[in-house]
Order: sequence, then C-alpha cells, then structure tokens
Amino acid sequence: MGPILKNHPFAVEAFFERSLVLTFAVPKEELQRFIPECLKLDTFIDRWAFIAVAMVQTKNLRPKGFPAILGNDFILIGYRIFVHYTSVSGKQLRGLLILKSETDKKFMEWLGNLFTRYSYTTTDITQHQTDGVLSISSNKSGIDLKVATNLGAINLPSGSAFSTWKEARRFAGPLPFTFSYDTGTREVLIVEGVREHWQPSPVQVLSYEIGLLKTLGLKDCKLASAFIVEQIPYHWKKGRVEQWNG
Repeated sequence: MGPILKNHPFAVEAFFERSLVLTFAVPKEELQRFIPECLKLDTFIDRWAFIAVAMVQTKNLRPKGFPAILGNDFILIGYRIFVHYTSVSGKQLRGLLILKSETDKKFMEWLGNLFTRYSYTTTDITQHQTDGVLSISSNKSGIDLKVATNLGAINLPSGSAFSTWKEARRFAGPLPFTFSYDTGTREVLIVEGVREHWQPSPVQVLSYEIGLLKTLGLKDCKLASAFIVEQIPYHWKKGRVEQWNG
C-alpha cells in the first residue's frame, strides 16, 4: 500500500494566504543532471533553465470536499525545476519537477511523505512584514530573504535572464502540473493543480540567501524574477500514473 498511497490518492484543496516565488536562471547544461529520462527542461532562448523557490502560507489544507475546520495550516517552501513532459497520448504538458519540500510542522512532513513523493522535511521558518518589507528566514535551511512589496515601479533583478516582466511571468509559477518519476518501474506520476484569479505582482528582492541552491553545486545561478500573490483558493486533482516507454 505504501507506493500507492504516495501517488496523491485523493484530491486536495487549500487556501493560499500568500505565495512568494523567486525564480533563478541556470545554464541548461547545469540543470540537466537533475532531470529524469522522461522529462525535458523548459528553457528560455534555448540557453536558460529555471529553478523556482516558492514560499507559501497555506491555510485549511484538507481532502477536497472536507470542511475547512478539518484542514491544516502550515508554511511550505518548495524547490522546483521547470520542465516539459509528453504524455502517452502525445500531449505536451508543462510543469514542475519536485526537488525538495520543506514545512514548519512535523505533522505536515508526515502527511506529505505519506501521500506524496515530494520529499518533505521539517525546518524552522520565521516570517514577518514591517513597513512593506517581507522577511523570511530559516537557520536550518540557510534562508535569509527580504523583499519590498509596496514599491511602485519595480525593476527586474540585475543580470536577469529576462528583458521584461512579461517574459518573466511565464516562469513565475505555479504551472498546471507537477511530475515525479520512479526509475525502477518507469512510472510517471502526474498531479494537476487548479487555481483561479492568479495574478502575481512583481516584488523587489532586497537581499537573499537560499541554502539549497548552494548545496546543488551550481556554478552559474542568478536571480531572474520575484512575484507575490495573495488570497487564492487552490486545489490539486487526484494523481494519475502513466507508464513511460520512451
């Protein structure tokens, strides 16, 4: 039953009070080693691939249809790579490959690792907002981040792979699908997310440290964009599994 339980066996819903996403550009050759054989990197101008670091304040997460009072509130930090997958029917799906997921609650780590393949761990996460500056930190995860959320005109980060915010928006997330791959069985797990009124706003990153990016051993990793969205209902459909025969 263990492997089956990890395949998102039921639909889940939640409310995102806030989702902050930082997207980092990396030469595609550097990220290729993290990509399983069934997926392809989603690239920009055939040069850059992207890692998204999402920090989400989640409320009332529960099986879809259950009363909100039975849900769980937690903070999620997710590390994802933008990818493409060709389904067995030949459909091109754009989505995210999960590298790692962190949460501030042990119970959420347990649930996440019981019902998903997202590699949850528990970490310390502190966040506060003062005078339009949102600060998020974690000693255990090596995170120290400050963003300004109340500025008028906001410039792209210095050295960004993008020329405009319109280009950057394509890699802001979330994407319709997330993928996991079992190399032993060659099975692809596909989970589709559904959201409404997702209109992210650019934010100015004042400073950042992201511990995981250092441990990946990337030689050239640069901040490309940062967006925030607030007060969004969200749900994930039941996972489906395909046999990959590429």
